[in-house]
Amino acid sequence: MSLKQIALTTIITLFFLVGCKDESNKKDSSIKTKNQHKEIIEKDSTIAEELEEEKFVLNEENAIQFFFDYQKGLKENKVKITTSLGSFIIQLFENVPYHKANFIYLTRKGYFDNTQFHRIVKNFIIQGGNADDEATPKKRREIGRYLLPPDTRKGHKHHRGTLSMPSSENDNPHKLASPYEFFIVVTKPGSYHLDGNYTPFGKVISGMDVVDKINAVDTGKGDWPSVNVYIEKAEVID
Repeated sequence: MSLKQIALTTIITLFFLVGCKDESNKKDSSIKTKNQHKEIIEKDSTIAEELEEEKFVLNEENAIQFFFDYQKGLKENKVKITTSLGSFIIQLFENVPYHKANFIYLTRKGYFDNTQFHRIVKNFIIQGGNADDEATPKKRREIGRYLLPPDTRKGHKHHRGTLSMPSSENDNPHKLASPYEFFIVVTKPGSYHLDGNYTPFGKVISGMDVVDKINAVDTGKGDWPSVNVYIEKAEVID
């Protein structure tokens, strides 16, 4: 074989080897791309499932069953309320399960954070869970629209320091409770005319002096405090 033929054969062989290597790289790249695509699909699926869970909204049809299930095994019964005037601790009654579960649930959802004590009646009550901002109604929409049935025959009275739940509205003959709001009695020794109409579901066990301090602030029209009293944070504690 001549030198020219040998050289030509060598060049053809090199071209063949390079071509095979390129084809191999293309296959590796294709496999890697497919695996990456699979990972993205799996990740998107997981995110979609998490978003679906987050979309759960309470309503009149599912609220009672939800809180019935939620209160099973619920051992926590204390909530610390930190306000712009100090903090106090509430202990929730065990035999008012729906109202207890509702308050714990809303606390854990962060609903009460940055709401206000929006109604203060001297020597009577302080009422919290609302606010004159856009964030509060937005949080309510995200959690859901529902009411709780009254539970007034568990032996609890509206003593001073009692935590109770107001009715939803004036035209509410069954006294269905507004789940997003609560009031605390400051009257000495209590406001017993409320018994039978509203549901006591807890009591202040520490920091009643802070409750009194809130009750003492100046108020304007509609019993709204002249200076906003914020619930900075509500947290479930042991």
